[in-house]
Amino acid sequence: MAQMGRPRSFDRDTAVEEALHLFWEQGYESTSLSQLKAAIGGGITAPSFYAAFGSKEALFKECMERYLATYAQVTHCLWDTALGPKQAIELALRRSARMQCERGHPKGCMVALGVMSAPSPELTALSAPLTRSRAHTRAGIRACVERGITSGELAPATDAPSLACVFDSFLLGLTTLARDGVTFKAMDAAITQVMCLWDAQVS
Repeated sequence: MAQMGRPRSFDRDTAVEEALHLFWEQGYESTSLSQLKAAIGGGITAPSFYAAFGSKEALFKECMERYLATYAQVTHCLWDTALGPKQAIELALRRSARMQCERGHPKGCMVALGVMSAPSPELTALSAPLTRSRAHTRAGIRACVERGITSGELAPATDAPSLACVFDSFLLGLTTLARDGVTFKAMDAAITQVMCLWDAQVS
């Protein structure tokens, strides 16, 4: 009788979460197979790793999917038309800042960090889901500004692309602040100030 292979000594769901944290912290290119195996634990061997996840690339894709379905949902409110447009932007900024400062996972936003996660030209397609997520959030902010103009909350002459770009740039900048140890309290206060730019456009 053929001998059965040694069963996995790790929980796959937990392993994906550990890998997600590693990719989030270091990016795709800077994360080695040895580091992934160490993070997963259980004495996993290279053959067991490939049997469980297919490849480093496949695991990274799975981790991106998990991040986008969980942590990245903090900006989903940008598309909630039940919220006022200013409220939606402010809520997205505050939720994102809080998430990026939470304990239990790396600081910052994996979507924002995705710009440098796989910077090599040949890996551009790999990080495409993160690129699309940034574009989706950018479009959500722009939609909120345009809703504000349409509803009369903002002056008709408001430069929608420029105002949306300001909020988008601020959102992306939160990642650097979080990585540098800036507290959520400080970010929250800064968000109050940046939202004054909206009030300055009121008709």
